[in-house]
Amino acid sequence: MSRLEQILAANREFMRRLPEEFVHSDCAPVTKTPSRGLAIFTCMDTRLVDFLEPAMGIRRGEAKMIKNAGNSVTGPFEATIRSLVVAIFELGVEEVMVIGHKDCGIANTSAEGLKSKMLARGISPDALYMVDQELTSWIDRFHHPCENVREVVARIRTNPLIPKDVPIHGLMFDPQSGEIEILVDGYEGVAK
Repeated sequence: MSRLEQILAANREFMRRLPEEFVHSDCAPVTKTPSRGLAIFTCMDTRLVDFLEPAMGIRRGEAKMIKNAGNSVTGPFEATIRSLVVAIFELGVEEVMVIGHKDCGIANTSAEGLKSKMLARGISPDALYMVDQELTSWIDRFHHPCENVREVVARIRTNPLIPKDVPIHGLMFDPQSGEIEILVDGYEGVAK
């Protein structure tokens, strides 16, 4: 059975056993706006799935989740910033939490190693040439997850498209124990 077939079979079983609370509820339905006014920007690491949100007490409908490799921000209007702009101005987000994690998979990756693997899988050298500088400045810089979180918080905080009254917190998550550590308290220095 292919991965797609496995997912579809799991979905059929899920739909068959879908709890009544998700189908017919006297309560208001879950909306697209996060009920806690929170956006969480974190890594795409598999160890965070079904672990980070419960460790934070976050449930379905309470926060916007934004993920990418290494929870990094590389430009003034790249995908993460665009997502935050929409979340803040259109979907009611009032606070942002940047959450890195210990033992990040890309902390030991190098641009040269990644490029070698890409070439071996048939990616054109011309295509790599187009992204070489960006790839090198991103991957080769990401070897210290705590420093990355602080840098990402600063990039979001100083982005001219992010309102100064939105607290931007920086946290570190342990994907083994579930412990959360504060690296940057976003309430300090926030415009009122």
